[in-house]
Amino acid sequence: MGWFDTHAHLAEPTLRSQLADVLERAKSNGLEGILCVAVDADTSRECLEIAQANAMVRCSVGIHPNYAHQAKSGDWDLIVSLAKHPYVVAVGETGLDKHWDDCPFPLQQSNFAAHWDLSRATGLPVIIHMRDCEAEMLAALESEYERGRLNGVMHSYAGSLTTAMKCLEMGLFISFAGMVTYKKSIELREVAKQIPIERLLLETDSPYLSPEPHRSKRPNEPSWMVHTARVLADVKSIDLSELRSITAENTKQLFDRWYSAEPVANNAPKGIE
Repeated sequence: MGWFDTHAHLAEPTLRSQLADVLERAKSNGLEGILCVAVDADTSRECLEIAQANAMVRCSVGIHPNYAHQAKSGDWDLIVSLAKHPYVVAVGETGLDKHWDDCPFPLQQSNFAAHWDLSRATGLPVIIHMRDCEAEMLAALESEYERGRLNGVMHSYAGSLTTAMKCLEMGLFISFAGMVTYKKSIELREVAKQIPIERLLLETDSPYLSPEPHRSKRPNEPSWMVHTARVLADVKSIDLSELRSITAENTKQLFDRWYSAEPVANNAPKGIE
């Protein structure tokens, strides 16, 4: 069983232009699967094309909160249609963001709510983006929780332990990216330490958030997830092999459509142990 990078933007030009090499390096570092994450209608289509062409890749479809104001007529209909494809295993990335002010916040909120409706209609989990808006995010999630237990993941988590615990109570998984490896991220590592391992996921958020020791290098890529894994294994005081097995099972549990279309051969070497 290999590692799973549950959040990589492979459609970004810096990665797609060298995709064959990126995937080969991922395999060489023990990755079994990569979730190619969309941010708008165009990348939703591109992510599905990448997944169809590469056995280790599955994808999401959706509209990022910072791009919701750029959506054109027919974009959402396309995403709803693409969500039916068996290689699509999640909706998003979606959520709320108050760091940037390009997109009006009420539009972000309605966009986020639409993804929850699509999640309930399809059974697909939601990939949730949160930046500088913990209170607003909790309010939105609690509102959705009134309709039933939530199916999704707080991606690239950088919030408080209090918020993380409330998200767990509502049914969500918590995923960590390269930020958890940074020297200054002491509090974030303490948060990761408290997350039940059966609700923990790994990701790169590539081409962003390069982990130590590659923090100054761009682009980040899935093969570098092993550095985040080492830090989290140390934080959780477990062997890398145990972390790999548990997070792989967590990935398959949340993104349960991953292997429903056809088996994905794991030809990757064992990688780090």
